[in-house]
Amino acid sequence: MTLEEGRRVRLAEDLGIGEAVAGETGATVGFLSLGAGIEGTVERVDGELPESEEVREYQRLKALFEDYGHTMPEASRERLEGQIAALEPEWAEHQERGSRVTVRVRLDNGFVLDGAHQDILTPL
Repeated sequence: MTLEEGRRVRLAEDLGIGEAVAGETGATVGFLSLGAGIEGTVERVDGELPESEEVREYQRLKALFEDYGHTMPEASRERLEGQIAALEPEWAEHQERGSRVTVRVRLDNGFVLDGAHQDILTPL
């Protein structure tokens, strides 16, 4: 899904925001939760979320294998191939999902959700 400014979206799941703390005692007095189904408008698309550590490691190992695999001793090359194969499911999921972004959404109830991952929103 590609989110862009002005697009209407709906919160796909309940979202707990945090605890409200009272004065010097530091006692928790409440918790804000936004319920799934709240709609709003995308005000700003911030940028891509960083890739997972597994995806970055897959890319690093794959580049190493492509550049130097032919010069490696057989045991090292086989171990590297095994490490790459172990990371392939994460890489395939990343490729299928595509890049993810964070957005600023002004919800219809007046709340502003900033830095929200696109995964929690569905387009209308």
